[in-house]
Amino acid sequence: MTAAHPHPSMPDYARNAWYVAAWSHELAAEKPFAITILGEPVVIWRSASGALNALEDRCVHRLAPLSLGRCEGERLRCMYHGLLFGADGKVVEIPGQELIPTHARVKRYAVVERHSWLWVWMGDAEAADPALIPPAVGLDDPDYILGHGHLDYAAEARLINDNLLDFSHLSYVHATSFGAGPQFAQSLPKVTPLARGVRFERWTTDTQGVNIRKTDGPVDSFQSYDFLVPGILLMWSAHYPVGTAAALDFGPPDPAKAIGALNFTSQAVTPLTERTSRYFFSWGPHCRHGDAELRDRMMAIADIAFGEDKVMIEAQQRVIDGTRDPRIMPTSHDRGVTLFNRLVKKMAGQDGTPESAALDAAE
Repeated sequence: MTAAHPHPSMPDYARNAWYVAAWSHELAAEKPFAITILGEPVVIWRSASGALNALEDRCVHRLAPLSLGRCEGERLRCMYHGLLFGADGKVVEIPGQELIPTHARVKRYAVVERHSWLWVWMGDAEAADPALIPPAVGLDDPDYILGHGHLDYAAEARLINDNLLDFSHLSYVHATSFGAGPQFAQSLPKVTPLARGVRFERWTTDTQGVNIRKTDGPVDSFQSYDFLVPGILLMWSAHYPVGTAAALDFGPPDPAKAIGALNFTSQAVTPLTERTSRYFFSWGPHCRHGDAELRDRMMAIADIAFGEDKVMIEAQQRVIDGTRDPRIMPTSHDRGVTLFNRLVKKMAGQDGTPESAALDAAE
């Protein structure tokens, strides 16, 4: 009997992309870590030499999970019947058997540690390009003081992506936590297509900020974020003197000239199965604009706000699942949602290299 390799059950997600599997510190040395991404069971381990490896979490013999296995040097042994796997996925030893079938192997995934995250490429490992890893800000970045965490959702990842692609919900879902006010939903951001995502830019003029960033007097507040395939949000925001937005013709400001509230958040949405997802996040102030105490206050508000999102999106999923023919009615705030989902759909339908997908998306 050989292991089955089913057709991917989640065809509407781009596979030529880097998905966040875990925080780096969650992976102990020589201790296998299990996660399911796009419905595929994956085991990640850090070998004796410190090398990162990722394989299909399913032994070819009796389909036992390799994540219950034992690290042996650079290899991983299944602890059901003892088959030993190399980092390339090939079986190198079968106890009591000299002949090793050529098909005795499991899928290998490319895996990279960067920005305090473990990234797994879900497409062909040979086509993986680390240059396509989104430029998140890691927890060890000396310029920022970041808190972090993750949440598991009983909802498909695309609903979380849609939520992050339309910030008009801040005025309502987060009316108490972030306190953006109804005026936030009245303004439309500038939306710019990118080769592998969408950029959002928004000025709020003559404001006193929101909750954790309240100011004594009025300021112009700027917010910008890129939302990149497969579901990575990279956002910074800051306060500037009143009149800055007009002086820049509402173009992007210099972060170094911010007078306050400069902060950064990295967020990642990882589809686990068709109806479950994991949402990773970090947030905190620039070291010139805050300290650990401010970071902790920001994270306390974030915990409330992200919980509000979870309640809404999981409820939305239940309504969708109970609707015979679910359809949406787009509004003016859905331009970014539409652009991103079209890009993902195009990439998901391509079998070429990630470079060709990026070029096609830019046309």
